[in-house]
Amino acid sequence: MSRDVALKILKALSKSGYETYFAGGCVRDLVLGIPPKDYDIATSARPEEVLKLFPRALTVGAHFGVLMVVEDGCSYEVTTFRSDGVYADGRHPQDVTYTSDPRLDVRRRDFTMNGLLYDPLRETIIDFVGGQEDIRNKLLRTIGDPQTRFLEDKLRLMRAVRFAARFDFRIDPETRSWILKLSPHLTEVSRERIRDELVRILTQGYAARGVQLLEDCQLLPQILPEVSQLKGVAQPPEFHPEGDVWRHTLLMLEHVDETRSEGPAKRIEAELVLPQPYPSTSLAMAVMLHDIGKPSTFEIKDRIRFNGHAEVGARMAASLCARLRLTNQESARIVELVKDHLMFKDLPGMRPSTVKRFLRRECFLEHLELHRLDCLGSHCNLDNWNLAVKLLKELGPEQIRPPRLLTGDDLIAMGFSPGKNFKEMLKTVEDSQLDGLINSAKQARQLILDRYGIHLKNSSKGNQVSNSLSHRNS
Repeated sequence: MSRDVALKILKALSKSGYETYFAGGCVRDLVLGIPPKDYDIATSARPEEVLKLFPRALTVGAHFGVLMVVEDGCSYEVTTFRSDGVYADGRHPQDVTYTSDPRLDVRRRDFTMNGLLYDPLRETIIDFVGGQEDIRNKLLRTIGDPQTRFLEDKLRLMRAVRFAARFDFRIDPETRSWILKLSPHLTEVSRERIRDELVRILTQGYAARGVQLLEDCQLLPQILPEVSQLKGVAQPPEFHPEGDVWRHTLLMLEHVDETRSEGPAKRIEAELVLPQPYPSTSLAMAVMLHDIGKPSTFEIKDRIRFNGHAEVGARMAASLCARLRLTNQESARIVELVKDHLMFKDLPGMRPSTVKRFLRRECFLEHLELHRLDCLGSHCNLDNWNLAVKLLKELGPEQIRPPRLLTGDDLIAMGFSPGKNFKEMLKTVEDSQLDGLINSAKQARQLILDRYGIHLKNSSKGNQVSNSLSHRNS
């Protein structure tokens, strides 16, 4: 999104006689010295007047005075100064009243840090709510009465946490008090909106701080009780000197934040760079959920154990993903990461075929990164991570995914009748190929005859194939 384009839109409105400013998060970021990712514009022009200047603007939010002006493929939000009526649905006002007074417009916004206006033509910040002072004091505070602001839109309870975590701000005591009082109301927010806010907390930086704040403000038990229950679950100190499962999870999220700030390419050799942007939703969620099966599988025998916690956690993760309405693809990937996050401990003793199948998984680099974070958040032993990287580089695609030696059509040509055994037979061939025991179609056919030839006894075609192969092999 271009500042120059946003400035062009603002100038067009100003030139037509309308009071117009940059508003909201972009002004906050400018004050903090952060390059804004987007630019929102607030103006005294009413929607129909904005449309006259920008006839191609999208009118999806026009009922609330919001139009999207599309320039150079990017959308710029242009909002008419307004005051809001009652928020009957806990998200949208029932009615809005347009105004020419920007002060009234600012008073309907959420937090003082987001209530600043900026006039780029005069290079002046307009601050009706003490937002600049709160930014200097690193304080997050609602505009006006906290109870009113949060009941207007209950998702603001989570947004307060996200902003406080992202910018390392203290939450104003009165604001915090109302978050605690109103935390049960978070369940009234749609699951999709909660999901989107949670993903932002986990992927936009300072995830560990954000999750800790969600817990401290009693919001985490409302949306993710499974994660909140990790607190106080002891772990065997010989493997987890860091402490309980909660501390382990937060440490992993801290390492996500460190990796995000330094860039994954700084750690992993160029050919193993993780998918960008980092972290993905699936990786971040898997970090938070990988051990949610531990509380229910906790037992003490010779030591503390969590037998089957990965499988239990995978089932819990599937339920949680469905609850948050994540996409099928994201859910499947998160569940896979949780279910198989312990596979690396068996890597040194795996058969070559098992290793290669693991390495060629579509999301293997996320498995690899989850394991690295798991180690850094506990014993810090990266031997198996280093082994996986070494194998991935040495084997290469041609050994990890070699051309197939036999197909189902080949089995039919050999005289076998199509059936459920085909999958097992083809896997047998591939296992032997990946293990380096066979390397040609001829060897693959002989393997099948040796292993499954009994199924060809009553087939004259099968006997012909068998005799022919035997003759060629003699």
